[in-house]
Amino acid sequence: MADFSLALNDDQLQIKNWIHEFAVDVIRPVAHEWDEREEFPWPVVQEAAKIGLYGLDFIMNAMADPTGLTMVVAIEEIFWGDAGIGMAIMGSGLAAAGIAGNGTPEQMIEWVPQCYGTADDVKLGAFCVSEPDAGSDVSNLRTRAVYDEANDEWVLNGTKAWITNGGIADVHVVVAAVDPELKGRGQASFIVPPKTKGLSQGQKYLKHGIRASHTAEVVLEDVRVPGRCLLGGKEKLDAKLARYREGTSSGKQPAMATFEATRPAVGAQALGVARAAYEFALDYAKERKAFGKPIIMHQAIAFKLANMITEIDAARLLIWRASWLAKNGGYKNAEGSQSKYYASEMAVRVTNDAIQILGGYGYTREYPVERWHRDAKIHTIFEGTSEIQQLVIARAISGMRVE
Repeated sequence: MADFSLALNDDQLQIKNWIHEFAVDVIRPVAHEWDEREEFPWPVVQEAAKIGLYGLDFIMNAMADPTGLTMVVAIEEIFWGDAGIGMAIMGSGLAAAGIAGNGTPEQMIEWVPQCYGTADDVKLGAFCVSEPDAGSDVSNLRTRAVYDEANDEWVLNGTKAWITNGGIADVHVVVAAVDPELKGRGQASFIVPPKTKGLSQGQKYLKHGIRASHTAEVVLEDVRVPGRCLLGGKEKLDAKLARYREGTSSGKQPAMATFEATRPAVGAQALGVARAAYEFALDYAKERKAFGKPIIMHQAIAFKLANMITEIDAARLLIWRASWLAKNGGYKNAEGSQSKYYASEMAVRVTNDAIQILGGYGYTREYPVERWHRDAKIHTIFEGTSEIQQLVIARAISGMRVE
């Protein structure tokens, strides 16, 4: 068990500084442009791949850190640069997490590298869970997977909604209902390999924030995948379903297992956005004068900034604790949900205050705080809304099925 410490080691500090430089030199100069274009920032992701920031090696090294902190420290710096571009860089990680959380070692070796490609040939992954009628309630997925025993194939039909990299990804990880009567316990995850017939992109969403990240529907029409593309394998699935039908096992939904693992990372995304807004507002408040002195000399502004940094630091502590616990003993009171819930709500408050400090300038696109405010909001919604996080926490502390 690794010792818990608030001091980053030399490797973590080096990674933090390395990514911060990339954010300053590569991400920030083009953040406004890609937000306006609402297109996937291929040139930036390719640059990230060239230096080793986007790729399997970086993800594996970060995930192997026994303290659990390397990943969230890296994500904070990337999203400090820009959240939309940050999602473009980190979006494939959710597909990789879905494979790692539900697949066999052989499946991980085969498919996770294909979510990233190489520096010369960048690939993308997409994790497909949510549906038009199943966002927070992932237990009622309509996407079906039916086994064709004669051909050892699974046939997938349905529509997925709000999917990061949806339709443009090379590897899609799809969560589908195998036995709808079992609801969430009757689901399984499947790999849809590149260029599989029947998978197409539906509508691309025009979003309030993180606009450089591609978000779209994924339509599955008689999509046939080989039996080996069932994550975990059929023998394991059959045994699991048998236990559920007999009522001898509760188990976790494949989607929820992935989300639990990634919640501190989502908190770190929100943290990076909030820190960016705070630092900009702090610098502005030192330079902007009103009534004969810098506006930070007025308590109304100074106290806002004091609250902002306090909340930012509190969120970081929750995120680091959750990340450490995930590697060292696990959660007891839904600490992952606590970190995601607090950090996401905090980011909305902090970016709102940043706009207020800048006044009219903060409301214009001439300054980046309005973009950070737009980018912050999604963190209270995706990968479990704030209300869902409260539900998870309430169930954890009570031991009861709070509804």
